[in-house]
Amino acid sequence: MRLFAGLVPPAEAISELGHAVDPLHALPGSDGLRWTARPGWHFTLAFMGEVDESLLPDLRERLRRAAHRSDAFPLRLHGGGHFGRRTLWIGAAGDIDGMRMLAERADAAARRAGVAMEEHRRYHAHLTIARARADVDLVPYVDELRGFEGGLWTVSELLLIRSNLPGGGDPGAQPRYEVLDSWPLGAGG
Repeated sequence: MRLFAGLVPPAEAISELGHAVDPLHALPGSDGLRWTARPGWHFTLAFMGEVDESLLPDLRERLRRAAHRSDAFPLRLHGGGHFGRRTLWIGAAGDIDGMRMLAERADAAARRAGVAMEEHRRYHAHLTIARARADVDLVPYVDELRGFEGGLWTVSELLLIRSNLPGGGDPGAQPRYEVLDSWPLGAGG
């Protein structure tokens, strides 16, 4: 199964982001982007890819410990950016160091559980809102998002999420995300 450790903004933050993203659909060239649906908006902390089910008990225990060692932290959706000319994202502000530490711990938990992880890279907090199949000038979208500042919320749990990829070749189909487990952050976990 295809898994990642992540966090999902609360409904209020998703709604605020929706109000900022919806007008972007009217910009020239927006039809060349595949917009991520609201139910798919999340922050990936550690992408694991395909994970053998036999690793799940140890992975769950190690993620539980990672959550236990991590304090809850404040976060907000903030601004926008892009990776190259194909990925448009929303950034984060608040306790980014706390978020980065949780990402590092989730990555280490997966590695120690035997998950074959990609090469380790420094964590960059982002929530993908659109992707392009071909190069697109994303600067006008980033310019529109520059002033976006969502409300503050407290990240209080670590999630293990299964990504169910769409089948059948439907070009508009989106992955479906299923929370398999969650652990509260901090000593209460």
